[in-house]
Amino acid sequence: MNWGTSWALWLLLGMPLVAALPIYAFWQRGRARKRFGDPTTLATLVVGKSGAFRAARGAIFVLGFALLLLALARPQYGSRTRMLRKRGIDVVVALDFSKSMLARDVRPSRIDRAKAELTRFLGELTGDRVGIVAFAGETMEFPMTLDPAAASLFFRDLGPYDMPVGGTAIGRALMAAKDLLDRGSRPSTEGEGPNGRQTSRIVILMTDGEDHEGDPIAAAQELATAGIKVYVVGIGSRTGEPVPTYAPDGTWTGYMRDDSGQPVMTALTAENEQQLREIARISGGRYFQAGRGSVGVEQIRTEMRRMKQDEHRGRRVTVHEDRYVLVLLPAFFFLVLEALLPEAWVWRRRKHARTA
Repeated sequence: MNWGTSWALWLLLGMPLVAALPIYAFWQRGRARKRFGDPTTLATLVVGKSGAFRAARGAIFVLGFALLLLALARPQYGSRTRMLRKRGIDVVVALDFSKSMLARDVRPSRIDRAKAELTRFLGELTGDRVGIVAFAGETMEFPMTLDPAAASLFFRDLGPYDMPVGGTAIGRALMAAKDLLDRGSRPSTEGEGPNGRQTSRIVILMTDGEDHEGDPIAAAQELATAGIKVYVVGIGSRTGEPVPTYAPDGTWTGYMRDDSGQPVMTALTAENEQQLREIARISGGRYFQAGRGSVGVEQIRTEMRRMKQDEHRGRRVTVHEDRYVLVLLPAFFFLVLEALLPEAWVWRRRKHARTA
């Protein structure tokens, strides 16, 4: 036996006071009779009054009230397993739009391959909300939405030359992703599972690892504190690749060069890769190395499926069956009966009328 609102059982401690009310009323009635006049004369005026009958009414009232309090405590007997409403994952994709992402060590280029795979990835999401953070030296954001196609349109025609500030600021991108997730937090009506868990929130960081400012490790620690996992995809080769340049109309114009006229090379160095691995480790996520013709999105999709399966199992709860109706109906019956019963038997009233 379980109780849905066990605190209501404490109200039963007040039942002696409820039981004392009919006794007090009976005592007050006796005092009033004595003040009214001689008891013998009063007995001839008052027809069919029965102290035992009033006591019975009082007992019925007390019993009905006690059952009413028990019903309020919601007695529960028996149980069944119920699956809570299925819910998706909140995902923010932080995609590097620095000029080094134009390198072609991943065909046709790092940025084009990442955008193509992300478009396919977003198209396969079901019930998940997604937001986008495009970053270089600054960030551009697309808010959380259940429409992956709209999110895809945001970055489809966006390129490194469209970013207001060059460079790469991974820490700033991570904090922008956290802000998106915080602003788009779901309502808590079914937002928590049986263990108080909130909707799973992840950030997918896709970058070549060249960070020019900020503190990505500190940002990852803040996301970890907020319960946000970061899955990192490192894009690029160790050998290095020149960074191409383009005219405003999209025509290739050569390669970016430094002050000495040498081509600027971009590579996913061991140091940069170690920093990306640390970001994933701190936040509880994973690091993936993009290969040729792929940027690791398939591995992240597998991780999300596993996450959904864990949440699906975790949201299976045991529900106890309420049986308060079995107590409420007798309580209602006794209270109504007490209100309808007269204070004297009908046959006594008729007998008195015949003798009068």
